[in-house]
Amino acid sequence: MRVLVTGAAGQLGMDLVSVLQQKGHKVLGCDRSALDITDDEQCQQVVESFKPDTVIHCAAYTAVDAAETDVDVAHLVNAVGTRNMAVAAEKVGAKFVYISTDYVFNGRSDAPYQEYDNTDPQSVYGKSKRAGEVLVQSLSSRYFIVRTSWVYGIHGNNFVKTMLRLGQEKPQIQVVNDQKGSPTYTVDLASFLEELIRTEKFGIYHASNSGECTWFEFTKAIFEEAGKLGFKITAQLEPCTTEQFPRPAPRPGNSVMDHLSIRANGLTDLRPWQEGLAEFLKQLTEAKK
Repeated sequence: MRVLVTGAAGQLGMDLVSVLQQKGHKVLGCDRSALDITDDEQCQQVVESFKPDTVIHCAAYTAVDAAETDVDVAHLVNAVGTRNMAVAAEKVGAKFVYISTDYVFNGRSDAPYQEYDNTDPQSVYGKSKRAGEVLVQSLSSRYFIVRTSWVYGIHGNNFVKTMLRLGQEKPQIQVVNDQKGSPTYTVDLASFLEELIRTEKFGIYHASNSGECTWFEFTKAIFEEAGKLGFKITAQLEPCTTEQFPRPAPRPGNSVMDHLSIRANGLTDLRPWQEGLAEFLKQLTEAKK
């Protein structure tokens, strides 16, 4: 299959290109220098010349706090850029995969969110990603919207790498214990996406590693697993509340998502987050040798 990946220099994009190539697909990975998704003519040109069977749209504006004041740019990238890619994909008859987020929900539900629950984004970032979803649903006849959460991988900066660094540098760390979600390892998400694009089971999917935890519980697991691999973790870990760490953009209290569509469509669910984390830390250790 011919697959075009936007955002190919990002942490998900890089692992996705690698997984797709390993599975024998012909991949065109486009980073920002190769493809400006906000330029509709360039989107048409790149897509028409490659003629992909599938476009996986990972490129996004993801600076959650900065988006609160950078409203126009967040919408330009996440809404207009998504529209441009969806239109270009539709013209060549390609399947279209849009990577979305748990931030499309308000985070106040007691239960995990299912795919067709009402959305109610609270942040500019969440609203801009939801706008992208609406445009995909309006403009693509063969779409997958894949919402994920708490993503980390070998490439780029992320929560796991930050906590590992702080755990080795600081005497004490406070981590929020009243926001819960599901950490997602990029390689596991990429493998799911590769399985998904080989189907015609279009619609909305929630895809994160299985299970749930708070940021505090996640950090505790990071430290425990890292300790087994020889990392010298010196920091004492303390739980705190969201109120103690005010941020420009509101954070969802509950961003756990139920994988109803994965189960209903007979697809392979992602493994438990603890297993994904252990695999990632092993990879990180080997990469540093």
